[in-house]
Amino acid sequence: MYFARMCIYPSRTHLVCLRCRGSYKYSIGQGPARCPQCRGDLLDAGPHLEVPRKVDKASWRALEAVLESGLNFSGGCCGTGPGYRPRTPREVRERLIFAERTGTPIAEALATADPAIGDRPPGVARTERRVG
Repeated sequence: MYFARMCIYPSRTHLVCLRCRGSYKYSIGQGPARCPQCRGDLLDAGPHLEVPRKVDKASWRALEAVLESGLNFSGGCCGTGPGYRPRTPREVRERLIFAERTGTPIAEALATADPAIGDRPPGVARTERRVG
């Protein structure tokens, strides 16, 4: 018997206020433009965002860098997800250095899972050191 695969895409999205670290879920294309708590701007972070805890300042700084670069957490068809997004300020810094060194656009650099791969010419494998 043949079963057709059905694309399942979330109908709700996260709207995020970076000022007060608030996150709200609304239907895609709906919701307020201002934060209900502080009246700051709400950014559409996409349906696949894993919202950091309010006390996790480092994760919120990384999220701020991702959203301000123009990226969000919207996925493709069939639940493929948004792809790589940095979760810590260190990962953001590494990708910003990579963008500056290579001339890669910031949004593209932030979406790169391993910026060290972009430093090597095509066809050169990554070498790993084994200790002990």
